[in-house]
Amino acid sequence: MSTPPTVRFLDRSTAPHIVTLVLLSGLSALSMNVFLPSLPGMAAWYGVDYAVMQLSVSAYLAVSAVLQLAVGPVSDRYGRRSVVLAALGLFLLATVGTLVAPTAGWFLVFRMAQAVIATTFVLSRAVVRDMVPDAQAASMIGYVTMGMSLAPMIGPAIGGVLDEAFGWQANFALLLALGVVVTWLAWRDLGETAAGGGTPFAEQVRQYPELLTSPRFWGYAMAAAGASGAFFAYLGGAPYVGTNVFGLSPAQLGFYFAAPAIGYALGNFISGRYSVAVGIDRMVLIGSIITTTPLALALLEVLLFTPSPLVFFGAVGLMAIGNGMVLPNANAGMLSVRPHLAGTASGLGSALMIGGGAGLSALAGSLLGPGSGAAPLLALMALSSLGSIAAILAVIRRRRALGL
Repeated sequence: MSTPPTVRFLDRSTAPHIVTLVLLSGLSALSMNVFLPSLPGMAAWYGVDYAVMQLSVSAYLAVSAVLQLAVGPVSDRYGRRSVVLAALGLFLLATVGTLVAPTAGWFLVFRMAQAVIATTFVLSRAVVRDMVPDAQAASMIGYVTMGMSLAPMIGPAIGGVLDEAFGWQANFALLLALGVVVTWLAWRDLGETAAGGGTPFAEQVRQYPELLTSPRFWGYAMAAAGASGAFFAYLGGAPYVGTNVFGLSPAQLGFYFAAPAIGYALGNFISGRYSVAVGIDRMVLIGSIITTTPLALALLEVLLFTPSPLVFFGAVGLMAIGNGMVLPNANAGMLSVRPHLAGTASGLGSALMIGGGAGLSALAGSLLGPGSGAAPLLALMALSSLGSIAAILAVIRRRRALGL
């Protein structure tokens, strides 16, 4: 087992420790999924349909996507540190709101406000790209997100147990406590890594066309969006499938939710270990194939035989291995197109990824109903991941045509 790559920081007085980057990303991931086993119970608590409460996933992702369009450029201009700290403060206020919301409507308002925490995920990657070059960035992002995957691995399991012991509100109390800890850590450890204070907005605007008209940027962005779209569709539909198709309790569902997190951790380890040697494009292609294959096989299984939660969640765990290989490398590819606009590229790429995920999450919720089973969700996930294969093949063909 190799050690993480050596990192050369811009300025060691501003260099955050890797644990800070892991926790910043981890809080964002935990906020997305810790309460998923509680969704059916939350719908019953507020007296609304599951589709309404499922908006706490799909609408949250949509707001995250919109915010990230602004987060990247703002951080390129004003720096990473101030934007991260502001986002953490707003997240704490929104989390308090989810705990005291009297109706489902007010809960969803505060839940949408919580989406500001996605800033920490976007900018933790930009900080990495501030500090190291392309292939090394892919490797370091792999190690950072491998550590980050501990949060979604244990989050739903803890959330399910907390729900059964104290009610669904305990999940958001946990987010509030962890948010306070991460805010304190970021205040103490996260220095400014955007050299020279960042790129002025006017200069960014002049340089946008070069980023937005780059086929390579869009190829990497679509590869990431297709692979992650399968996961976001899963987030939107798995609580329903687990509860209504397989009859799992919140605690059982929480433990099954560990499967994709374990797979994602393994995929990120593979990225950290082999991205430099194998290369970004080949890692994305291999990961996309690994993402798609188990989903297609699981779809065949549920169509031909009696569906099993072990097969369903096992296929998702294998899918997540591919995601863990695709995303660090595709993200490093996106950020390498215009390195001095790393924040902008990260924000735009994440907006595309999460915006598409929001649509797929909502679509997954709408496709599932009495008698639907798991097949519609698996089909949607497989189609999304097929798009990642097509996107990276387009990048590879273009690079070969240009002799790169």
